[in-house]
Amino acid sequence: MQKLEGKTFNVVQENIEKLKELFPEVFTEDKVDIDRLRLALGENVEKEKERYEFTWNGKTEAIQLAQKQTTGTLLPCKDESVNWSNTQNLYIEGDNLEVLRVLQNSYRNKVKMIYIDPPYNTGNDFIYEDDYSDNLKNYKIKNNENMKSNPETYGRFHTKWLNMMYPRLKIAKNLLKEDGVIFISISDKEIHNLRKICDEIFGEENFEGHIHWRRRHNQPNDKTKLIGLVAEHIIVYAKNKSELKASGVGKIGLTGEFSNPDNDPRGEWASKPWKVGSDQNGSKYVITTPTGVVYDGEWMGDYGNYKRLLDDNRIYFPKNGDGSPRKKYYKFEREEEGQCANNWWDAKDFGHNQGANNETYELMGVKNIFSNPKPTELIKNLIQISNAKNDDIILDFFAGSGSTAHATLQQNIDDGQSRRFILVQLPELLDDKNKDQKAAYDFLTLLNKPLNMSEIGKERIRRVAEKIKNEIHNNSVVQIDSGFKCFKLDETNLKTWDEESLNLERSLLDFVEPIKEGRSQEDVVYEVLLKYGIDLTVPIKETKIAGKTVFTIGLGYLLVCLERDLTLYEIEEMAKEKPARIVFYDEGFIDDRVRTNAQQILKRYGVEDIRVI
Repeated sequence: MQKLEGKTFNVVQENIEKLKELFPEVFTEDKVDIDRLRLALGENVEKEKERYEFTWNGKTEAIQLAQKQTTGTLLPCKDESVNWSNTQNLYIEGDNLEVLRVLQNSYRNKVKMIYIDPPYNTGNDFIYEDDYSDNLKNYKIKNNENMKSNPETYGRFHTKWLNMMYPRLKIAKNLLKEDGVIFISISDKEIHNLRKICDEIFGEENFEGHIHWRRRHNQPNDKTKLIGLVAEHIIVYAKNKSELKASGVGKIGLTGEFSNPDNDPRGEWASKPWKVGSDQNGSKYVITTPTGVVYDGEWMGDYGNYKRLLDDNRIYFPKNGDGSPRKKYYKFEREEEGQCANNWWDAKDFGHNQGANNETYELMGVKNIFSNPKPTELIKNLIQISNAKNDDIILDFFAGSGSTAHATLQQNIDDGQSRRFILVQLPELLDDKNKDQKAAYDFLTLLNKPLNMSEIGKERIRRVAEKIKNEIHNNSVVQIDSGFKCFKLDETNLKTWDEESLNLERSLLDFVEPIKEGRSQEDVVYEVLLKYGIDLTVPIKETKIAGKTVFTIGLGYLLVCLERDLTLYEIEEMAKEKPARIVFYDEGFIDDRVRTNAQQILKRYGVEDIRVI
């Protein structure tokens, strides 16, 4: 029987295995011979002392942090969830570096889109300081402290921000699918540094663009500034540019006022010119309007195509029938008739800060409950151009106000898709003396909820879920998953996997009860899923087989039995279920004879993957 590994995905080992596939000759006694590797790479090795590079104090440690494994886990919190049994969405509370590490086994290469709105490092933002030696313990200690900002008067102002961002982006790349894409909001303060570390992590060749978003619809009137701030930046990187293009790039809806002046039975429409632009090629022919005006020029399609559209009432002549022809497009065709996004997103079509505040006020009933939330319209358009569709996962590991979850659910309603979200948020303690947090602090106090940032985000999603439920109550066709499973980051459930005790001799008590006090069998089951690399939203059913409690996962694909004193009869009854995989306690068998024969019985029923913890 094979031991189930208690740690998360080993990035370094995977890199070594990839290197072995490419250059087996550079290994000697399972170690990399750097001199042989240089020879294998030929002239492509940089040898000059002076070279183009971007570095800072702590960069080496930041890289190591991204590669470090953890024994941490995620504890299920059903009472804080919505529609626990059926939802495919996740809300995870904890330090996002540790959470990303924990998710690597189950969600590596599975995320289609990432959107994050990290701290902008303005001097007032909280910048989390990781601890290389034991970041999970560091998180648990800091979880009970008021978070500290990173003022410019501190030494190494940019360094602290870079050391926080680098390892998180490094792991985030591992979670993206090959055709995945990441969008990162940022201000002027760190845009130059963000571009540099993203060029290094994702590759300059995978840079897709730099969107300038006008975040406010009105003109600033700050006499202390030379240039008023009205825009923010969103930088965009693909994991693999060619894979992204091959899978299809999404389009945003064409702008325009939709109406139905001719009572077209297909509904509201807008129009675009049928005549080609100066930089396009078209077909030459003559078009005569209903009023007899003749237009001679180059058109978007050949004459046959034009005639078919005209007969189908898809060609519109403005100016009471005198104007140049235009093609009608309908609201329901926005995806097909959309256009490539450009790098200037105005407030009118893509939302603005005031609109986002109004949106959350309408939902939560409190003004300024979030500090500068992103409008859902902005994120919905990012979802569209990412081409995320049915069952695709959208990840936000700086979840903040929960706008990404809100936007994902709203976009699913708009186009009938079933995208999933994973949100991660640090439970940053709210301060009633902070004017930006006072409204949220008072709101949670009235609800008798814990006074932290993740609680306010979860409450927003609950209210969105209730709003969606009310909106689609009378529509049996619309099925939207508006729930979420809540999990919280914590240390491993098992004493044998606890990093503090890994190098210590196990006590006899650990053999008697390996689960830590206060943890349940179900907690351990979810940890098994994470270590095995199984999606946290798979169906789990607790049942009895031969009188023993068994968790059947993924409709019987995996069985987990955490009972003691197992007999051959009980094991054979479990084997008759014919799971692909089965997990027991290492000390769960009644004696060594049962342990020895159990494997043979299981294999007789086709169970090949047998693990113990």
